[in-house]
Amino acid sequence: MVTSKRLSSPSRPLAVGMIGYASMGAAHSQAWRTAHRFFDLPVVPEMRVVCGRTPGATADAAHKLGWQSWVTSWQEVVGRDDIDVVDICTPGGSHLEIAVAALEAGKHVLCEKPLANTVPDAEAMAVVAARAAEVGVWASVGFNYRRVPAIALARQLIEAGRLGRVRHIRAQYLQDWLVDPDYPLVWRLRKDEAGSGALGDIGSHIVDLAQFLTGQHLVQISGALDTFVTQRPLPHGSPTWTDGSEGSDGMGEVTVDDAAVFFGRTDEGALATFEASRFATGRKNSIRIEVNGSRGSFWFDFESMNELHVYDGTVPAAQAGFRRILVTEAEHPYIGSWWPPGHGLGYEHTFTHEIADFVLDVSAGRQPSPSFADGLAVQRVLAAVETSSRNASRWTPVQGAGA
Repeated sequence: MVTSKRLSSPSRPLAVGMIGYASMGAAHSQAWRTAHRFFDLPVVPEMRVVCGRTPGATADAAHKLGWQSWVTSWQEVVGRDDIDVVDICTPGGSHLEIAVAALEAGKHVLCEKPLANTVPDAEAMAVVAARAAEVGVWASVGFNYRRVPAIALARQLIEAGRLGRVRHIRAQYLQDWLVDPDYPLVWRLRKDEAGSGALGDIGSHIVDLAQFLTGQHLVQISGALDTFVTQRPLPHGSPTWTDGSEGSDGMGEVTVDDAAVFFGRTDEGALATFEASRFATGRKNSIRIEVNGSRGSFWFDFESMNELHVYDGTVPAAQAGFRRILVTEAEHPYIGSWWPPGHGLGYEHTFTHEIADFVLDVSAGRQPSPSFADGLAVQRVLAAVETSSRNASRWTPVQGAGA
């Protein structure tokens, strides 16, 4: 049973408890620290407690990242009366249990992507979130790349009809941190904790961006997954596994994909292509998305994240060409709260924008975006890719699409 939530007033801070403190926890911490210093927020976030499994490491993280206190039990965080928001930065396998408990305790929830490891888990989370919203308890999933100013500007262009009817979407998310076969078997390479590999870890971002930018939803999928290195060294000091995957030579089985390629059709007839790989040698965090419409196009590359390239197909051919927009003007999305024109932003700012939007929405009593329903829609696409890959890349309906 979800209990109602009293929204914080300007005289009272918005008290935050964060579960997990690794890379995403560090990014979220930076955002909680800075959002109210650059954006005019009606309440000030207060970093009250961080939670981790190991006492010493959690205490160190609390000190380093700026949290007032630390605990080793997420249940303690959820159960505290002085916590307004639970920020979940743990592996996907734990999202369901923590998010449901937090929402049912009347806490607002920000949950890292992907929403869950499976469609049933994501469905359960979306149901509880919808019930919580009825009594003013809000939930959002952290697709931070929506908050890149150039991406937000591209969405505005599409919404204004500048591209006309969308016909093509093509998106890539490429990394290379797994190229070395001696890289250890970390949790992101285990299906029980990560759910999937490149597909869910980075593919979820470009699926969300495609649907967010165009306002269209993928309804059919054909795709393939591959794992290039099937065994990796167990991490130094790791406990003995009990799932049968450990080997006598200190090697363990990789149980997720290394790369995913898929294409699809949207509910409005656009064709979309996607590629997600953690084996793209030389690519560190390369996100590229292009949308072609009947009246124009745009393309974006995260390695030049302050730029958007736009083509206006309505001008005479002799004057046509992609135009580079430096997205650093005060009238561009988010930029007015930062630096003078030409002074670019970075990766960490996407999280600050995410937290600022979340606080504004929660304080106004409205649904933050993206919602758990949006996270579920992405999860259904990922599941369709997995099913299609098992079925030799046949067209596979996306469960619930168009409902």
